Amino acid sequence: MHVLDTLMLKAQNFLMWLEQWLLSPETLMQLAAVGMALAAAVILGRLMRPFTRRAARHIPYFNRIAPFLIPLRLPVLWLIAIGLVLAAFDRIGHPVDILQPAASLITAWLIIRFASLFIKNAELGRLFLIVAWSIAALKISGLLTPAGAFLDSLAIELGRTRISVLAIISGIFIFVIMVWAALFAARLLEQGLGRMSTLTPSAQVLLSKLAKILFVTFAVLAAFTAMGVDLTALAVIGGAVGLGLGFGLQKVVSNLISGVILLLDRSIKPGDVIEVGGTYGWINKLAARYTSVITRDGREHLVPNEDMITQPVINWTYSSTKVRQRIPVGVSYKSDLKKAMELTVEAALETPRVLKDPEPRCLVRGFGDSAVNLELRLWIADPHNGVANVASDVLLKIWDKFHEHGIEIPYPQHDLHLISAPAIDGPEVRSLLEKLSKS
Repeated sequence: MHVLDTLMLKAQNFLMWLEQWLLSPETLMQLAAVGMALAAAVILGRLMRPFTRRAARHIPYFNRIAPFLIPLRLPVLWLIAIGLVLAAFDRIGHPVDILQPAASLITAWLIIRFASLFIKNAELGRLFLIVAWSIAALKISGLLTPAGAFLDSLAIELGRTRISVLAIISGIFIFVIMVWAALFAARLLEQGLGRMSTLTPSAQVLLSKLAKILFVTFAVLAAFTAMGVDLTALAVIGGAVGLGLGFGLQKVVSNLISGVILLLDRSIKPGDVIEVGGTYGWINKLAARYTSVITRDGREHLVPNEDMITQPVINWTYSSTKVRQRIPVGVSYKSDLKKAMELTVEAALETPRVLKDPEPRCLVRGFGDSAVNLELRLWIADPHNGVANVASDVLLKIWDKFHEHGIEIPYPQHDLHLISAPAIDGPEVRSLLEKLSKS
């Protein structure tokens, strides 16, 4: 009973202190300032909408950055207003014990909102959310500095290098931020290179890959530096680790090197129509480890770069996009052969994708068992749109023209000659038949 009375007394004292604190003029003025700052931010944000629409019409590339700026408008304006109020209160000597935590919370909200625009992974976004609000809570409670000192005291020393828990946490945080920034910068650079018509596709891919490697390497080195790791010692350890990884990841390293070779010798490039290992399609992307080949039926084959080096590759558009097709046609021996050849050439010329120069030609390839074998040769300039569909269109036109002009396409024919055997008769045959009947 005594414990319950003590708890009730403490609760009453806390409620009295909370009532006095909330109803004090200093507290009420700060809460009102926070609310007025929010109202000013909302009103100013609405007033900025016409200027935003006008900027979208007149400022180049504004539509690309607008999705990143508009979600940050309210927290940025609110934080600016709180900052102005803080400066004014500090100048007149008014307490700011509520304004400072409010500014910390708004700052955390702004950082989280900004990060959510780029972090698409749900788990990573949840982790960042927890870390950001935890830091804000420690900052508000005044425990951020003591917590940092405690984590820094938990350290180990390896020679001249001192590694603490705080350094590890800071290094991981800096590593994630730097790698994300490096990949984002590499993506922007890749998009910029893609719009440069003066560079070949192979040069664009090669420059973007080199930039990505440099950016990520810089991010890793910056993270180790933040952790307090001596980079000279890291070079020795990295050499040993690299040797071990070299043996364990031979295929991966081979694909990486093969990708660089493909980009340097420009034997294939994005947009080329190739045939490798029974796969026919056009190159969609040259990645670090594989080459993306999309077939006519929409399937995307990820061919390892090593296979593009070691296996025979047919590049239909290596030196020219023009490709010649051969279409066999059979004609009956009873038909007008010269007329049939003229009709096949006309059918090819009437097909939209067939080139007029070089002109289609029809040749006699031989005399078969049931037909005269013709071969139509034609050229196309867009093999990435398909090859078999062109042959199908030409054959349909040949079929129509042959029927219009009475040109016969024969069936396979075989002649069978039946030779009748001489009549068999005589006493020997009759005796043999009698023996067979008795048996």
